Amino acid sequence: MAPNDTAKATATWNGASADDFEVDAPSPGAVMRRRARRHLGLIIGGTVVLIAVICALFAPLIAPFDPYDQELTRKLINPIWGKGGTWTHPFGTDALGRDLLSRVIYGTQISLTIGVLAATLAGVIGSTLGMIGGYFGGRVDAVIMYLINCKLALPPLLVALSVVSVFGGSIPVLILVMAALFWDRYAVVTRAATQQIRSNDFVTAAEAVGCSKTRIILREVLPNILNQIIVIASLEMALAILVEAVLSFFGLGVQPPTPSWGLLVNEGRQYMFFKPYLITIPGLAIFFLVLSINMMGDGIRDITAPEGRN
Repeated sequence: MAPNDTAKATATWNGASADDFEVDAPSPGAVMRRRARRHLGLIIGGTVVLIAVICALFAPLIAPFDPYDQELTRKLINPIWGKGGTWTHPFGTDALGRDLLSRVIYGTQISLTIGVLAATLAGVIGSTLGMIGGYFGGRVDAVIMYLINCKLALPPLLVALSVVSVFGGSIPVLILVMAALFWDRYAVVTRAATQQIRSNDFVTAAEAVGCSKTRIILREVLPNILNQIIVIASLEMALAILVEAVLSFFGLGVQPPTPSWGLLVNEGRQYMFFKPYLITIPGLAIFFLVLSINMMGDGIRDITAPEGRN
């Protein structure tokens, strides 16, 4: 008799049911929730990103002042931790008397809008090309790989600077430029993942029953590589926020008086030795949001990994 059978027989003899020894394996959803509760990086990053999203969505309700309201009589007021600071302006005011807290809150809208839309549009372009190349192979894959290699040969930031200087720094232009520059990572990863999935039995079965190529790619391939796409999206979103801040700092991105975080740093740099909070506060906002997005992306990768990371 096997050891398990002996244990069950002994337990039954002692009054316990044999069904007590049947332990159901946890569902994938339960495993992911357990990993999420234990993943400190995901919790911290997700919390900061959630706060940023709330600030972006409800900025008119949260911001204490109009971010465009100028009042020279209250210019360069120190934040609450500085000399002469007041709770009326917790983060102080800038050189034109605008409330810095309100401008930082409204700047969240700019950063998240550009980051989310640029990463999403780049994901659609790159993932589509990657899945097509990985699934069809042959000449189609060769053409897509040629496009990827051409894109990888271009320096993204220099190209962004050149294009934005020609077409202007409006938000739609920034989104389109970043989407056109950041799709290659999606394409490389999804192409490799699709090539692995292409030979699996469920794809062969779908082809055998006459499913169209489009249906196979969307219903069989895409759900199995969505984890990789989400992780890349978090990286590209953070990169798009950084690039927008850099372009705005150089005066080629979002134009004044729009409260972009990069523009806030640019406006405060001439006072950096006397009023360092003017660049420290928006700089920290950029740092913590980008770091939190990366932490959240790493957490999503860990909790959805099939190999069982903890």
